[in-house]
Amino acid sequence: MSDHGPYLVVIAGPTAVGKTAVSIEIAKLYKTSIINADSRQIYKELDIGVAKPSLEELEEVPHHFVNHCSIHDTFTASDFEQQSISMLEQLYEKVDVVVMSGGTGLYIQAVLEGFDKIPDVSESYVSELNEAFKNKGITHLQNRLKQCDPDYYDTVDKYNYRRLIRAISVFDAHNKPYSSYLSKTSKSRSFKPILVQLDRDREELYKRINNRVDMMIADGLENEAKSFYAYRDLRALQTMGYIEFFKNIDGDLTKAEAISLIKQQSRRYAKRQLTWYRKRGNWKVIPADNFSEIVHHIKEKIYEL
Repeated sequence: MSDHGPYLVVIAGPTAVGKTAVSIEIAKLYKTSIINADSRQIYKELDIGVAKPSLEELEEVPHHFVNHCSIHDTFTASDFEQQSISMLEQLYEKVDVVVMSGGTGLYIQAVLEGFDKIPDVSESYVSELNEAFKNKGITHLQNRLKQCDPDYYDTVDKYNYRRLIRAISVFDAHNKPYSSYLSKTSKSRSFKPILVQLDRDREELYKRINNRVDMMIADGLENEAKSFYAYRDLRALQTMGYIEFFKNIDGDLTKAEAISLIKQQSRRYAKRQLTWYRKRGNWKVIPADNFSEIVHHIKEKIYEL
């Protein structure tokens, strides 16, 4: 093996593209483990709605940051950065290659590039923006952010109201764009990243997304969401699949409308993920079903052929 390691093989791509299966096979090939970079699969209480790997898949290779904490805990991308880097240091004492898999761009960025410290904000700023969101809706927050921080507006998940509020509150409190605090240069890392973006034809991807939602419904997503209704305001539950069924419970959506909206929001999320990959990182785009090409690319990077 090349003496330029260790290596972090990042298997990424939009939701439902097939990251879990590919990541497990790569991890088995290199007799290594997987760092989970999905911001919802870290919660031990959430299962069906976050497409968590099955118990059988979790037993095939060691997974880190799956079932990692409770929905009642506060766990940020910064926490993920610190704990993942610490975990990687331990793993690299025994192996040269570790796999990271997931679709949360912010988590991937945290490990690859790191974050600068974001200044604290008074709760009064956040409370005021929460009220504005309740009274005026998500569009109001989107317009505010577009005015005060167009750079961050171009990359943020525009439907995640908590992130919009976080960025606007930082600007309001410090009169500096949130994006100005983000790392302009990557932190030094001990590993070399190998970035693989799994790809599928758009029509095929959307069909897989719709089928996955149908499987979630069949597996009991509605009852899982009902069991969390009392905790619906928790950050962890501001998640596709649960939000729509909370609205169904509230009488704002029929069950059929909730299911249709989950599919629509999932497709939109996939589009946002693809936009993120285009804007960040030197990703090698490979068809998700072409395992031999994925393996060849990784070997080429490791052995520097």
